[in-house]
Amino acid sequence: MKYGVKLFGLISWSLLTTGCANFSAGNLFSHYSDQNKEIYQAVVAGEYAKAEQLQSSDAGGDILGNFEHGRVSFLAQDYPTSLSALEVSERAVRKQQERATISATETVTSIGSLAVNDNLNEYQPADYELGFLHLYLGLNYLQKNDLEGALVEVRRANLVQEEARKAREKQLRQAEKDLKNQGVLTDLGSVLANYPDAGKTLSAVQNGYLFYLSGLLYEASRDLNSAYVDYRRALAVMPDNKQVIESTMYAAKKLGMRQDLRLLEKRYGRAPSALSKSQGRVIIIDEQGVVEALQGWRIDLPIYDSRGDGAIYSLALPYYPKSGLQTFTAMTLNGKPLPANTLVDVNAMAQNDLQERLASIVIRQAMRVWAKDRIRKEAAQGDDVGNLLFNVWNTITEQPDTRSWQTLPAQVKTASQVVKPGKQRLDIGDKVYQFEVPMQQTTLVWVSRQGTHSTVWHKQLGRL
Repeated sequence: MKYGVKLFGLISWSLLTTGCANFSAGNLFSHYSDQNKEIYQAVVAGEYAKAEQLQSSDAGGDILGNFEHGRVSFLAQDYPTSLSALEVSERAVRKQQERATISATETVTSIGSLAVNDNLNEYQPADYELGFLHLYLGLNYLQKNDLEGALVEVRRANLVQEEARKAREKQLRQAEKDLKNQGVLTDLGSVLANYPDAGKTLSAVQNGYLFYLSGLLYEASRDLNSAYVDYRRALAVMPDNKQVIESTMYAAKKLGMRQDLRLLEKRYGRAPSALSKSQGRVIIIDEQGVVEALQGWRIDLPIYDSRGDGAIYSLALPYYPKSGLQTFTAMTLNGKPLPANTLVDVNAMAQNDLQERLASIVIRQAMRVWAKDRIRKEAAQGDDVGNLLFNVWNTITEQPDTRSWQTLPAQVKTASQVVKPGKQRLDIGDKVYQFEVPMQQTTLVWVSRQGTHSTVWHKQLGRL
């Protein structure tokens, strides 16, 4: 019994050192994807109201929990709640980033988590998630017709993107070098945007959705120079996206960028003509599906020392399962099909983030085995009962860190069509959405589709 008491005391110490911010029974005995499963499945099915009712920040904390809450409420068209939740997460992120040094409490928390699991550490959002945070804040402002507020958020998002690019400059340049060695020519969009042509590497780091939306908002505010910069960046990431190509060429033509326009036309053909009085334009942003949720891979290993004294250690690592994307029927505008072009693959961004973190995750696992073995030896001291208690504790508390923003779309596509001004009919599966397009003006339609359901709204961007 004394060994059990000693083990309990050491385990209690490890739990106390985790602090209170991330300590919960859920984080202790299960991982995030398990705790978030019901909400995730509701979003996948397009049951937005149900997902919003189930939503809680308990599992994800102030940052991740409010990422999810803000996104789910946006899909449920509860925009005030969405904005409020995202603002809470933004303040929590800013507070996290403003810490100049790691406090004693955080250091102890990290030590304590070595004896339990990494879910007890404070959540550190990925760069791509921070970009989406400001993107959805911007969409919230746009939805309530606050263009200036939306522009503030896309500027913040662009700063996140720039920091992400700088942090991976060496990696991206190596990818460029590898492509050149394979005989792949540098892409025109990459030259214009001063990015290395890193192919899929670049699109897994930089968010074409954010750049393109930013360009549209800048152009709507009559800041054509800033719009052109972001259109070029979007073109570097997604050089075959028809809407990005057209917007870049339109802007280059309006700005009188003759040399750039010649290069663009050499690659893509003649620039589109300006809208006539009998024309309007519809641009559609089409979010599809839900990003993959991290799952846990687990293995139990018996480990012995030189004296034959040992125990069973559970190793748990996160991974993305290989599963196919949900497919959606093509939308039609006024009875005409809308060919879609990929703007961002969020699954690729999430998988790239995991790949970048994998080495540190494995190192933490190795450190945890060492830390737990020290606790076991100190508590059990060769006693069979103590070893048994430790094995049970290790097995039930070793959980993979599967935390990520799981309600983001799987991918985002774009479509566009020049139309006659007036009332338009957009068919989205079984749903019909009608809206007006003014003469010689551009209307943005935002759509998000999950399961057989969708959320849709539109805004007038003016004469682009």
